Amino acid sequence: MKVNFLDLKSQYHSIKAEIDQAISAVLEKSAFASGPFVKAFEENFARAHGTKYCVGVNSGTAALHAALMALEIKAGDEVLVPANTFFATPEAVSLTGATPVFVDCEPHYYNIDPDAIEAAITEKTKMIIPVHLYGQPAQMDKMMVIAQKHNLLVVEDCAQAHMATSNGKSVGTFGICGCFSFYPGKNLGAYGEGGAIVTDDEDLCRKLRMIRDHGMAQKYHHDLIGHNYRLEGLQGAILDVKLKHLDEWTTVRRINADIYRRLLSDCSEVNTPAEMPDARHVYHLFVIRTKERDELQKYLGEHEIGTGIHYPIPCHLQKAYAFLSYNAGDMPTTEEYADDILSLPMSEQLKEHEIEHVCSMIKEFFANHH
Repeated sequence: MKVNFLDLKSQYHSIKAEIDQAISAVLEKSAFASGPFVKAFEENFARAHGTKYCVGVNSGTAALHAALMALEIKAGDEVLVPANTFFATPEAVSLTGATPVFVDCEPHYYNIDPDAIEAAITEKTKMIIPVHLYGQPAQMDKMMVIAQKHNLLVVEDCAQAHMATSNGKSVGTFGICGCFSFYPGKNLGAYGEGGAIVTDDEDLCRKLRMIRDHGMAQKYHHDLIGHNYRLEGLQGAILDVKLKHLDEWTTVRRINADIYRRLLSDCSEVNTPAEMPDARHVYHLFVIRTKERDELQKYLGEHEIGTGIHYPIPCHLQKAYAFLSYNAGDMPTTEEYADDILSLPMSEQLKEHEIEHVCSMIKEFFANHH
């Protein structure tokens, strides 16, 4: 039985009529760059997360970069970021000229370790960017206490955590803003690239709208240096359709995660993800840990089961950051996990019998190898 890591084709077919209609509407109006479809999506996405404003942009990386630009992060500043994240998080810091300072991840939940943050703060530190990795909220209550104590800005990287909550509060609403990605494989994915920033801060929203559009508040009046970070009309319309289904899809992902956990509970060689108390983990990824990761991945691949590794090389050890002079051993938990983590198939299209098959193949692998 073939089990795809992700099945975007099935997802499309489940909402085909709505999607096709939305795309036709954009074509009929020729509203390709920003425009009414993007505006409608922004309003609905802000409402879904309980924020006043949403600014659509053309990628999650653009969302982070625009947010840091708007908050005037610059050369000479330091920004704390998790070592265990996708490269876009520190990259956005570097794009402003500031320096990313890496912090190890907590052992149970994979997110930035609040207990390791204070040791990384210097007089140059201006901001913390917690990442809600794999769909699990970071420990925001602890993070906000530290940020307030040291007078630091907090920008949340919510690229993998659409609709996730901590103590009933949406991710993206703890700090000054939250940055989302709509890369096709995300829980809410565009048919191409896309991103957004949510905030309650009116001034920040106004600035972000200018930055995404060459620094213009009014056509041909450039008040600041910006970028071309506009969200396309087609993506806005597609995302707006998918947003209506996101809550239901998230419920299915959470059920699928529970099925995985139940079926793998008697497999001692596998560590399944723990869910933080009072958190609504949205399972963008279902990440297990095992000391025989590479062999298991190969075995599953041979049996047509798709898997992924998120992420095999920690950010602080990437060639691009060699100039920061981090060494192996500096982020012990992140480094240990980078060798052990394996992402199993996860989506709202995944059926229970497929999860049963994946789990039985995992158990078969360990039975044969011990």
